[in-house]
Amino acid sequence: MKKGTQLYEGKAKKVFATDDNDLVIQEFKDDATAFNNKKKGTIADKGVVNNAISCKLFTMLEENGVRTHLVEKLSDREMLCRHLEIIKVEVVVRNIAAGSLVKRYGFVEGKLLENPVVEFYLKDDELDDPLMNEAHAVALGVATFEELSVLKIRAEAINALLKHFFAERKLKLVDFKLEFGRHKGEILLGDEISPDTCRFWDLETNEKMDKDRFRFDLGGVENAYSEVQRRVLGQN
Repeated sequence: MKKGTQLYEGKAKKVFATDDNDLVIQEFKDDATAFNNKKKGTIADKGVVNNAISCKLFTMLEENGVRTHLVEKLSDREMLCRHLEIIKVEVVVRNIAAGSLVKRYGFVEGKLLENPVVEFYLKDDELDDPLMNEAHAVALGVATFEELSVLKIRAEAINALLKHFFAERKLKLVDFKLEFGRHKGEILLGDEISPDTCRFWDLETNEKMDKDRFRFDLGGVENAYSEVQRRVLGQN
């Protein structure tokens, strides 16, 4: 598959055209950002780790009936993907209180939520990705009520699969962000699933093993990412 013109560059990835209009190459970078791009840095080999984890998780989800944009892993940093029209809605699923849920509503960090909380955020860096409800999303023209219902149902199904997968690997899935896109009349899961987009805590110690280590200068960022990769891939 021939790598063509760069179509897009985001905070963590670049997307390139290919000689097939239906396919793109997603390349993972080592750049790290937090607080909506207000904090910037680099995490060594983050792109390699996140590509490996995302490919493994997308494959697992596909095997369990969740359609994703993944076609195949091309290299350490690249995956071949179906070309999506990204829906400008970030879907966040929360199983345990952390992050902005604690800040906004006064939850105690670490409180197990009786039912997962699904939130919608407008995908817009200039507006700092604000929280929104279904009516906002429809009024803004980013999605229909029907699409938002699909996103919520799909996110809940993905959450159930991921929680089980990570629990078997001694990780708590605290919360995570998903992005979806339209492809030939179908909604597919896109973007990535990695320590950049998820909060992981060790099942026994509650040690943070995700980008919060970068956000809050906790140290050991590379080691945490590598350990998540080791557990996800079942490496010794």
